[in-house]
Amino acid sequence: MIWRIKVWIISSLSRVSAEMGIPREPKPAKYFVALLSSTPEYLTGVENDLVSVLGAIDCRSQTLCWGVSRFYEKEMGPRLLRRFVSFEPLRSPEKLAEVKLATQQLEEKHRNPTMQPSGRRVNLDPGYLESGKVVLASTKNASQRIYLRSGIYAEATLLFYRGGFHGCSYTYPDYLWPETLAFVTALRAVYLKQLRAHG
Repeated sequence: MIWRIKVWIISSLSRVSAEMGIPREPKPAKYFVALLSSTPEYLTGVENDLVSVLGAIDCRSQTLCWGVSRFYEKEMGPRLLRRFVSFEPLRSPEKLAEVKLATQQLEEKHRNPTMQPSGRRVNLDPGYLESGKVVLASTKNASQRIYLRSGIYAEATLLFYRGGFHGCSYTYPDYLWPETLAFVTALRAVYLKQLRAHG
């Protein structure tokens, strides 16, 4: 009887151990920034500042006309341009809030105080890519966003399944453009290659 009780206890502990999740550090992520401006020169100029924050640029999308809404035209003027750039160094997903705060400082650096109403000349939206998703940072709360710190939230905006990236009901329209999906799909391949190289 005692032997059976010992076997039962050991078996029960084994099941608990198998069911209990063990906290582990995630794999490093691939960071990128979505740039928006009405002036091509600002897109290129801000890239140099981004390198000082995130490291060397390794991928760059084509520059696309951005006509999703007229929200930013009041700040930055008409005929807005969208470009994505990614950065060679991989870093922890937990750095997302830190990166967002750094890009906000860069926006402030390039602000023109003589322009009305805000003087903002470029919009910078950082995020990161993992094998299964694309995550964006935001200063605005919403039902699908998770609070990180210092007023910054995270949102999984694209999910990878059935061999490709797919949007959610709340995904911004420009992240569903074929050009954007092609960019993040190619970036995922670069990222996976980097992970294999890092072991």
